[in-house]
Amino acid sequence: MRATAPGRLHLADLGRTAGVGLRTRPMRAALSALGIAIGVAAMVAVLGLSASSQAGLLAEIDKLGTNLLTVTPGQTMGGSDAKLPKDAPAMIARIGPVDMAEHTGKTGASAYRSPYIPSINTNALTVSAASLGLPAAVRTTIAQGRYLNAATARQPVAVLGSAAATRLGIARIHPGARIWVGGQWFYIAGILNPAPLSPEIDSSVLVGYPAAQRYLHFDGHPSMVYVRAQTDQVENVRQVLAATANPQEAGEVSVSRPSAALVARAAAQSALNGLFLGLGAVALLVGGIGVANTMVISVLERRSEIGLRRALGATKGHIRMQFLVEAVLLAALGGAAGVAMGVVATTVYAHVKGWATVVPPLAWGGGLGAAVAIGAIAGLLPALRAARMQPTEALRTV
Repeated sequence: MRATAPGRLHLADLGRTAGVGLRTRPMRAALSALGIAIGVAAMVAVLGLSASSQAGLLAEIDKLGTNLLTVTPGQTMGGSDAKLPKDAPAMIARIGPVDMAEHTGKTGASAYRSPYIPSINTNALTVSAASLGLPAAVRTTIAQGRYLNAATARQPVAVLGSAAATRLGIARIHPGARIWVGGQWFYIAGILNPAPLSPEIDSSVLVGYPAAQRYLHFDGHPSMVYVRAQTDQVENVRQVLAATANPQEAGEVSVSRPSAALVARAAAQSALNGLFLGLGAVALLVGGIGVANTMVISVLERRSEIGLRRALGATKGHIRMQFLVEAVLLAALGGAAGVAMGVVATTVYAHVKGWATVVPPLAWGGGLGAAVAIGAIAGLLPALRAARMQPTEALRTV
């Protein structure tokens, strides 16, 4: 008598069979898939939020311009604080590719809401003399009131940075509003919007150079020069700034590029992703253990089904593939749900922050792929165990 060749289990039939196994135990399958979904969602959200925040920061930098350079005094050979020459801004402005060179100078005075505030409560505010074109150089605007002009720069009039106004408790400018600066009253002309590339401006009380020299005993030396250069000439300008600002002591001048620090910060953000990705991987591993547990119990509970199918002609390969596909399908469903959860979380948070939503292909593709891989690994041992069952042994346990 000729033996009959075992039938082939088509892919569609395999999928239906695996789906039936999951539908008969929906609660257990849902909980196992949830573990996978949480791990994948964590991974997608971490990578998506990191990419979105980085894109938002770089977009803000591009809007503010990457052509800003700052010139500050360094230290002398003896270790004391150096000073920039009074004519340093004028000399820098004569460099061909330089579009503007605005400046501030620290006066050493303190600012208070009133003369009755204890002198120790300075609120970390800086009182600085400022040139008239400063807002344009640092890419900020007036939130309220007006900035200094040729007339008010000679009078006891001040403009507040955004943080300085908050610390002084001034939310709105009204006629006659004034603050106590350097032992006398200064009227408030305006409040600036935040200057992201120049945060020191935010915590400053700005007065005109003539007023600072007249009322605050300012020596006239600038403490910081803000230089806007032509974008394609920034590096060339940077190389000659120190020698131009102080030809006699170029080594006592420091030149920096604020936007470069922000770009570096955006790049360094990815270094912190490892921690959160590790947490996501742990959650994904826990989900994989849940899948493995579900499949082991499924094998124990379905011995009769396994024995009956073997008795009707199903091969070990059929049984092995059935349970393996069940595990992969369970993990894939959890992975897809996790990707959706991670994308939604990224989209909502990016929208709240005003960023463009960026979900890298590595995030959703890698998360889904990791879920399927873990599902396959978790289902492999139960699948092999189910395939090794003999029909008579399986049916005897019914």
